[in-house]
Amino acid sequence: MPENANEIPEPIDLDARRARRDDTAPAASAESTESAGVAVPLSVGEVERMDTAYEVALDDDAETGAGKVLVPVDTPGLAVPVTPGERLPIIPVHLLPQNLRATVRRAVVRSGHVAAFHAVRSPWYGAKLAWFAGRGFARVVSNQLRWWWVPNSFALEQKAADGNELKEWEKIHRELKRTRLWRGGVLAAQNLGLAISAPIALNAAPTAAVALAGAGLVAAAAHYGRPAGQTLVGTAVVAARFRKLNSDIVLRAYYAAGLGKPDRADQEVRFGSQMSRDARNTGSQVLVDLPYGKGWSDVSGSREKIASGLDVHVNQVFLTPDKTSSRRHTLFVADRDPLAVPVGRTSLLDCKRRSIWKAFVIGRDERDSPVKLSLMWNSLLVGAQPRKGKTYFARLLALYAALDPNVRLIVVDGKNSPDWLAFKKVAHRIVFGTHPNPNTDDPIETFRAILDEILAHIDRVNSILTTLPVELCPEGKLTEELHNDPRYPDLHVLVLVMEEFQVYFETEDQAVNKEIAAKLSRIQAVGPSAGVIIESSSQKPSGVGAGDVARLFNRYRDNHTLRFALKCGNRVVSEAILGGDAYQEGFDAATLPVGDEYRGVGYLYGASDATPTVRTELADATDADKILTAARVLRERLGLLSGMAAGEEMQRGSRDVLADILTVMGADTAAHWDTIAGRLADQMPEQYDGTTPDAISAQARGLNVSSVNVKRDGATRKGAKADDIRAAIARRNT
Repeated sequence: MPENANEIPEPIDLDARRARRDDTAPAASAESTESAGVAVPLSVGEVERMDTAYEVALDDDAETGAGKVLVPVDTPGLAVPVTPGERLPIIPVHLLPQNLRATVRRAVVRSGHVAAFHAVRSPWYGAKLAWFAGRGFARVVSNQLRWWWVPNSFALEQKAADGNELKEWEKIHRELKRTRLWRGGVLAAQNLGLAISAPIALNAAPTAAVALAGAGLVAAAAHYGRPAGQTLVGTAVVAARFRKLNSDIVLRAYYAAGLGKPDRADQEVRFGSQMSRDARNTGSQVLVDLPYGKGWSDVSGSREKIASGLDVHVNQVFLTPDKTSSRRHTLFVADRDPLAVPVGRTSLLDCKRRSIWKAFVIGRDERDSPVKLSLMWNSLLVGAQPRKGKTYFARLLALYAALDPNVRLIVVDGKNSPDWLAFKKVAHRIVFGTHPNPNTDDPIETFRAILDEILAHIDRVNSILTTLPVELCPEGKLTEELHNDPRYPDLHVLVLVMEEFQVYFETEDQAVNKEIAAKLSRIQAVGPSAGVIIESSSQKPSGVGAGDVARLFNRYRDNHTLRFALKCGNRVVSEAILGGDAYQEGFDAATLPVGDEYRGVGYLYGASDATPTVRTELADATDADKILTAARVLRERLGLLSGMAAGEEMQRGSRDVLADILTVMGADTAAHWDTIAGRLADQMPEQYDGTTPDAISAQARGLNVSSVNVKRDGATRKGAKADDIRAAIARRNT
């Protein structure tokens, strides 16, 4: 910019600049350009040298034929056209404080690798240097001999002899002898001088100077003798090569995908920003404006066609909707397939204490930015085909929860696999399979008892929270301070992790299925405020159960707040995991790439406005065992080891009337005794088959629950209130 902002600098003479450019261009091109009256765009270097502001003409001028070129602005401004409001960073992105440590670490690692690479190969480099130097010396001697002998003169003599030109031949021969004599004298003087001066220099000069001069001569000889196409030193790091994009290539791709028509002004594809590199320098991006009438659904379904038009793999093309307009989106084209680049081992391997209240990094997105996930107040559904990384991802989240010693961790492994055995070290409760096995004697009965315990925990927590002052419980729900406060041992976060949870909706007993389905739905509905987090994973997220069980299963599945879908078999399964809205937005897990290098890649939906394609961090069985060993030591040190991990055996009592009544009441605030008895007999027949309203009323009153008049469905009869039952449970547990 000019030093005095009030002075308007002298504008660039475009005609003179165009004339200078045309002088250096081919004649035909210059004539055709001038005859068409088309303005020649400025080069990047010219733009950078400008001290007058220029802007981009977005619309074509039909009369003059001027295209999208830089045109002068009357008032001074920035020297480079930018998006309105955008400013170039003063400090480069990689040198910002939050990125400096990673930048330095990356540079140190790269330098160390290069040094080690060349150190190992240094003997070979020495041998190559000696060979190249000898070859260079031989070439110097050979070239001097050729210069002395004048080999080209033979052709002249032969030509004179062939033409019977004796005088011309004699003249050439005499000149050749004189030239050889003179050049021979030069070489003799050179060699004599070297023979005399070299020993003197070797004896008189310092050793360091001699060594330095010798090294220089050897290096020069090696360089001169180096065979064409060969280098002395190998390449330790291969530079990435990628396709360079420009506006013409992008337009070609969009028009080839049928997203516009270049010959119609109202159907042209335009740009909302300049083509630029992303902040991490992993690819190119540009803001694209579709023609009026085209929107996100059109472009999201054309991703593969756009990739074909760009001549890159579909895994390198990413589209992000823009909030300012339905026809605007960001096109990001990665230099290479980012989903095939592994993220590496999990950061949890440092085995340090974590907090369930803090978001943590689960992997990286397509632009190599870290993706964080917060588990608090959320329930997460994970789904995928077998052997696509579903269990590894679910286990990664459970490992994070295990490193918070105040978290009660409950693990339910429906497939009874070795993947979760190590969690016995820290799990408050743990269940394997659906049939008796060496790890769990009666899995179904144990799981039902766990559900009862969770419901009782929710009621107990809510009862305690209602008694706390607003200063300790401002929103009426669990807080981080209460979670970590040893004065309230019952106010802790409880994480329920269920692997292949659908098997517990498909047991051999339909009544048990209904009971489990009802209790899980209730836990999901009322648990978050009490600090209960649910993580469910499945390879069969639909078509489970029948009747009420199917209805409850679908409700339970659909009410998860967060979704993570890895590679799925078809669109139906992907939609069952991510939801119909995600598919309408263009996210279909069935289209994720196939291959071992893509395991652990999936869509994270619902965690933020964006839906990143996440490459998850890896924690294999060995890593999990190391992390869980550290988690157990941490809990033992703080005296927070509980449940089965502490050696407590869990046995389900005959029945917990109050907890069971709350379960069957569901969201009802009150219910008649006959309604309660009927629901108990229907949902829990193994314990309440044949029970009567009077029997239930008597048992509840015996546990200090008042029998009151309840008006429901137009009838007033005796019954119970849910608040009275919760109060009775709280009194019993204190």
